[in-house]
Amino acid sequence: MKSEVETLNPTRVKLTVEVDFAELQSEVDAAYRKVAGQIRIPGFRPGKVPARIVDQRVGRAVVLEEAVNEAIPRFYGEAVAAAEVRVLSQPEIEVTNFADGEQLTFTAEVDVRPAIELPDLVKIPVTVDDAEVTDDDIDEQVKNLADRFGTLTSVERAVQTGDFVSVDIALTVDGEPIEDGTATGLSYEVGSNGLVEGLDSALLGLSAGESTEFPTGLAGPFLGRDGRASATVRSVRTKQLPALDDAFAQEASEFDTLDELRADLRLRLERVKRLEQGMQARDKVLEALLSQVDIPLPERTVDAEIESRRQALDEQLSANGLDLDAYLASQEESLQEHETHIKVDIERDMRAQFVLDAVATKEELGIEEAELSEYIVRRASRAGIDPDAYAQQLVRTGTVSMAVADVLRGKALAYVLEQAVVTDASGRVVDLNRLEEDVTAVRD
Repeated sequence: MKSEVETLNPTRVKLTVEVDFAELQSEVDAAYRKVAGQIRIPGFRPGKVPARIVDQRVGRAVVLEEAVNEAIPRFYGEAVAAAEVRVLSQPEIEVTNFADGEQLTFTAEVDVRPAIELPDLVKIPVTVDDAEVTDDDIDEQVKNLADRFGTLTSVERAVQTGDFVSVDIALTVDGEPIEDGTATGLSYEVGSNGLVEGLDSALLGLSAGESTEFPTGLAGPFLGRDGRASATVRSVRTKQLPALDDAFAQEASEFDTLDELRADLRLRLERVKRLEQGMQARDKVLEALLSQVDIPLPERTVDAEIESRRQALDEQLSANGLDLDAYLASQEESLQEHETHIKVDIERDMRAQFVLDAVATKEELGIEEAELSEYIVRRASRAGIDPDAYAQQLVRTGTVSMAVADVLRGKALAYVLEQAVVTDASGRVVDLNRLEEDVTAVRD
C-alpha cells in the first residue's frame, strides 16, 4: 500500500491511497465466504459453494464490491497512522480507480486537529477578585442563620412583603381548569417569587378570607397560552427573629458566645471566597491562554456538533410537550440569536479542548488509574447513579477514551494554573496551594 497526504487547510487533509490487487486477497476470500453463505445451491452445503459457482450465480463484481467495502476501512486506518494525523470526523471516501485484477485507488478527505503553537506557559498573569470578608458579610450570614430559627406569629392585618400566608391556588388555561392545578393550604413567603407568576403582587393588601384573580404565565405544554390564577388567603403570619445574643449562639451552634459564632462564620466564609478565587483563576487562566493562541477550527466538525445539539434539544423539547418556537419565546431570543449562542459555545469549547490537549502532549502528562476512578465517582455522584454502573455505561457506550481525555484536560489546565501568577484586585499574590485544604474543610 502507498499513501500520500495533502493538506487542504489547517484542519482538513486529503489522503490518497493506492493498494495493489494482491493486497486485497484476504478481503476477496472473505467476501466469497460471505456471499457463499447467503446463497443456496443444490448439492452444496451453505457456505461451501465454490468461487466459480458464486461467480456464475451472482457475479464476481458483487464479490469484489463486498471486498473493497471491507478493505477500505483497513487501508484508510493504515494511511492515517502512516500520515500521523489526528482525525476528528468520519472520512469522505471516493474510489477513483478499481477493476478486477487492478490497483485500488481511493481518496479520503477528513477533518484533523490543527497544529497549535503554544506560548510560554510560565507566569501567565491572572487577576481575581479580593477574598476579603467584611463585617457586613458576617452580619448577613448571622441574619440568614437567625432566619432559620425564627417563629411564625399570626397577625390580623393585610398581607405585606415578607409575610407567610396560607393560600389556596387554582390555575386555568384558556378558561379551562388545569389537571393537578389546584392546591389548598399552601404555605408561601410573599416576595419570594417561587410559586406562580404574578402571585406576589396579587396577594399584597389582601386579608385572611379574601380572594383575587390574576393573569399568569404558565410553563410546559401551556407556554404562551392564556393562563389565569385565583388565590384565596386563609391566614397571614409574620416571622419573629430571635435576639442576636449569646443565647442564640448556643441554640444555633456549638459555640457559647455570639463572638465565637461570628469568628467561625468568618473562617468558613474566607474559605469559600478562596475557593471562588481558585475557580475564577482557573477560568481566567484558560481565557488568557486561549487569547494567545491562534486555533483554526474544522468547519464540518463544528457544523456536525451544532446539528447534534439541535437534535438533542428538539428531542428534549418534544419529550416535554414543547416545540422550538415556544422554547425560544421563553428564552426571549430569536432563532438566529439562539444558533449564534450555540455556535459561540461550541467553538469556545473546541478551542479549549484543542489547546489543553496540546498542553498535555507537550508536557507529557498522563493519568493514573486512581485519577480516572476519582473522575468516575465524581461524575456518578452528579448523575445520581452508582459509580460501578457509571463505569459500565462508559464501557458500553464506548466513551472511556472521552473520560480519559477529560481527566487529561483537567490536569493540563491545573498545570497551566500552577505556572501562572495569580493576584487579587488589590495586587496581592494569591496562594492557590491552600485550595486543597480549603476544599477538605468546606466538605467537612
